[in-house]
Amino acid sequence: MWIRCFQESPNASGVLLCFPHGGGTASAYRQLAEALFPRIELLAVQYPGRQDRLSDEMMSDVGAIAEQVVRESTPPAGRRLGVFGHSMGATIAFEAARRFEQRGQALAALFVSGRTAPSVVQPTALHLASDQALLDDMRRLGGADSNVVQILVENPDLAELVLPSVRNDYKAVETYRYKSGPDVSCPIIALRGDADPSVTDADIRLWSEFTTGTFDTCEFSGGHFYIDDHANEIASLVGSRFN
Repeated sequence: MWIRCFQESPNASGVLLCFPHGGGTASAYRQLAEALFPRIELLAVQYPGRQDRLSDEMMSDVGAIAEQVVRESTPPAGRRLGVFGHSMGATIAFEAARRFEQRGQALAALFVSGRTAPSVVQPTALHLASDQALLDDMRRLGGADSNVVQILVENPDLAELVLPSVRNDYKAVETYRYKSGPDVSCPIIALRGDADPSVTDADIRLWSEFTTGTFDTCEFSGGHFYIDDHANEIASLVGSRFN
């Protein structure tokens, strides 16, 4: 099963389907789920090969992951659907949004966070590099991942469990290639932390080219992992798109 719900809200006006960052898990969205409850019900994707899906075979194809999630998703009867993705999750969210619309599912909005547009080719090949190189890049991005790095350095057995999924997700990002075709017609809202070392304001503005609908940007204080520090503000932003 790909979808996790932290707290059902049957009277919610909308449903937000969230895709975690590379190396991340569904639990990355727990705080945002609490901030959205009960107005918006948050569903989070759990990628295979981690936490309660540790024994499931990992996937490193962005399009294939998006396809699997869309297949498993049940359109929320009587409620509007929005899609949110952070970092790697933003690219997967975009591919999922394309597929939802191709299947006739209208979307309230697509929220893309901490990630440049799909047409920009990732210039690195860290998925082929050493474990230390992966750890160094996680530390560069900062936030929760910095704490994780220290824990992994101090616990080699844990690193042996965690780093394969991190490497897999780096591969997914670095080998992804945008395929031209119908993009989305829903609004796109691009978000970033103002001190994010991996994506600039100019980078997120490139997302405007991938929708025939409206486009907006929103900047928050913080680095790549700014979301938990601004859960209430992001919840307000998301909620405004379900009015």
